Amino acid sequence: MTMLSVVIPALNEERGIADIAARVLLIQPRLAEAGVGDLELIVVDDGSTDRTAAMARGIAGVTVISHPVNQGYGAAIKTGFRHARGDILAFIDADGTYPPECFPELCAVLLGAGADVVVGSRMGHGDTGMPAVRRLGNTFFAGLVSLIGPESISDSASGQRVLRREALEKLYPLPDGLNFTPVMTTRTMHENLRMVEVPIPYQERVGRSKLSVVHDGRRFLTTILWTSMGYNPSRVLGIAGLAFLGLGFVMGLGLVLMRAAGIQTLGPWGVMGAFGTLVLGVAGVSLVNLGIAFNYLVSLFHKAPVRQGLFGRSIWPGLDRAFGWLGLLAMTGGILVAGISLRLQATGWDITRVWLWLLGSALGLLVGLQLTISWVLMRVLEELSVRELRTRVDLGRDARPGPITVPGDPTGAELGTRYDP
Repeated sequence: MTMLSVVIPALNEERGIADIAARVLLIQPRLAEAGVGDLELIVVDDGSTDRTAAMARGIAGVTVISHPVNQGYGAAIKTGFRHARGDILAFIDADGTYPPECFPELCAVLLGAGADVVVGSRMGHGDTGMPAVRRLGNTFFAGLVSLIGPESISDSASGQRVLRREALEKLYPLPDGLNFTPVMTTRTMHENLRMVEVPIPYQERVGRSKLSVVHDGRRFLTTILWTSMGYNPSRVLGIAGLAFLGLGFVMGLGLVLMRAAGIQTLGPWGVMGAFGTLVLGVAGVSLVNLGIAFNYLVSLFHKAPVRQGLFGRSIWPGLDRAFGWLGLLAMTGGILVAGISLRLQATGWDITRVWLWLLGSALGLLVGLQLTISWVLMRVLEELSVRELRTRVDLGRDARPGPITVPGDPTGAELGTRYDP
């Protein structure tokens, strides 16, 4: 018989705990219609200093677990999961903002759609009492997770979810604080677990909110980025690198237009433009290179094809394979331009006429050198990523015929062929 275990993390929620617990218990008849035969309700008192625990213990059918001191929102949920007996796990806030009446629908989607995690989305329902500041913040973080992840989501921090117990093995470790939910969302997407969103109504909470817009917003941002870095660093660093390159290109274009207009000498803004073009160009290429190199290291760690790449799977996923000839081309161009500049100066041109050529030469040489070094580094990492597989083939422990592919390369690049012994 399928059992649903609902965990309610509670910190000083004496005003609302009885109501939310009663509402959860009332959904049991509707759960049966969704294919869930039993319900378990666990309230985790996270070091409350009021009567939250006492009130929860007075409700029939509720299991209460108490932390002696406050450990955090995520820690309370994980404590509940450790004590839960259900095949399906769920959690919901104790403040009455989320509707437990939606759990049967969420469970039906989990079981019927073959999902691993079902998220109650506050952003797709017209009936919402979410404050404007939090709605704006949630839109930002959902957009960030969608940008750096392999798929889109509308609500990255929803506090009402159901998930299969076996999914925890891929989702853990998760943080102890309020950033538990956005990190869970990020891990779900990158672990290739199937996540489905179901629109739910959302109401104003009972009592004072424990969320700090500035403090918790900063923590949401950093943990989302660091979690994504552990799966697909080329997306995070690559986006930053492309932003740098784009800004550097705009500055460089401005210098070219100045020169085309007949401006030979640089004023203060022109000097800053030249400086920015060079620094942003080199920094942008360096960030893109670093991100892709990190993807190989992540692949080695996970021993699995975890990379989504800089642009995803559809647009030039094997970008790093072109770094070798691109680097040589850029360095060759830089050397040629430097030679032309020296020749022009030898014929009487002063520095005011060749500074743009020299800037382009320096940029080409530095970028080309970066690309060439990165190409060498990535080919070494690529070789290491298939070393264990090749060893198993040579020892006869992997007799399946077919090509040996790079575990971390979504292009399926072949490094050799293995044959039946």
